[in-house]
Amino acid sequence: MTTLEQKAERLREILTSHPRLLVAYSGGVDSAFLAWTARQVLGHQMLAVIADSASLARTHLEDALAFAREHKIPIEVVETQELENPDYVRNDSMRCFHCKDELFSVLERYRQAHGFDAIAYGVNSDDQGDFRPGQQAARQHRILAPLLEAGLGKAEIRELARQRDLRVWDKPASACLSSRMEYGRAVTPEALRVIERGEDALRALGFRQFRVRHHGEIVRIEIAGEELPRALTAAMAREFTAVFKQLGFKFVTLDLEGFRSGSMNQLLTKEELLRGRI
Repeated sequence: MTTLEQKAERLREILTSHPRLLVAYSGGVDSAFLAWTARQVLGHQMLAVIADSASLARTHLEDALAFAREHKIPIEVVETQELENPDYVRNDSMRCFHCKDELFSVLERYRQAHGFDAIAYGVNSDDQGDFRPGQQAARQHRILAPLLEAGLGKAEIRELARQRDLRVWDKPASACLSSRMEYGRAVTPEALRVIERGEDALRALGFRQFRVRHHGEIVRIEIAGEELPRALTAAMAREFTAVFKQLGFKFVTLDLEGFRSGSMNQLLTKEELLRGRI
């Protein structure tokens, strides 16, 4: 059986074979661990690149940049323009494909202009069973997947990050702000700002793992199961109501199933789910 450290060594071997490497970086535990490892293996021959757009929360951008500074990871911020693509704005089940297609197109131009050999991103083995159309874009752009190639899953990556004293090891899962929009509702900068302000408010109230799901006049708040008891009080209900009605929602709801990643995908048809896994 392959041990965790054997997988970590395999990751280092994979990275060694691509000495001039761009790492698509978001600041989440997967891409942060990949960027950190690449920095250890390749030194300044690697570069982490984070894409900035209206779909990236400011708190996530600031934390991602802070982590890079803490570990002396070379980093560059580039702008992506996915919101100028009508296929992305339409927000159907393939939105993530169009987002990643824009991201990898921008990174490929950067790679060519600056003489890098390849681009890698932080997909892991656990991502293979989920609905992630962005992986189609990665395959089309021939983006490397070192964590996946090394056979590392999410829990293993978190454990390796913990052992290496990387503060992101238990960072809550995150995704772009557009993933909070119900499918079929146009993605606009205004809606994304509302979602971001709502999530900032939940963070200020002391919650750690949550999502603000935008359903037009209705907001559906998801909070992690272990934090739900604190949310299920009359006092907190008043807090939620005040915050989200001020943001323009007519109805404020708390999802009793709690936080679960990708809950919007439950509304997709079987055909749409299959399309996203091709």
